[in-house]
Amino acid sequence: MALFNPSRDEVRRFFFDSWAKYRQQAALTPLEALALQVMQLHPEYHAVLDAPERYLEQAYFPEMGETNPFLHMSLHLSVLEQLSIDQPPGIRLAYETLRQRHGNEMDAQHDLMDCLAETIWRAQRDQQPPDGMAYIACFQAKARAD
Repeated sequence: MALFNPSRDEVRRFFFDSWAKYRQQAALTPLEALALQVMQLHPEYHAVLDAPERYLEQAYFPEMGETNPFLHMSLHLSVLEQLSIDQPPGIRLAYETLRQRHGNEMDAQHDLMDCLAETIWRAQRDQQPPDGMAYIACFQAKARAD
């Protein structure tokens, strides 16, 4: 898998392979173990993960209300990696504030994921690098909101 710019199929294979290794009780790499935590948070995706031959090429259309489980899990994974090193600075504090407010980790992660997805979407739309300052401002605002 390419380190920073994996293809859609590489991302999907990573999740499928990690899930298969877990089901076979095989050893997981640290990244696979982190991905497994995300997969376990979403039992609604287990049927997808159990059928790579069916879902490797599956298209998802948000405008039709479809959630792409691979994108969703990838955003979780990105946020967890950011939290592990507090990068961008302050994300861990914002997360802790959100976790306490929501009373659970998943909703706090989803708040951060909303900011990350918005930042990525704007960068793609504007054909610019992601705006790190806007991302920070977004999660700080969510942490301050009542």
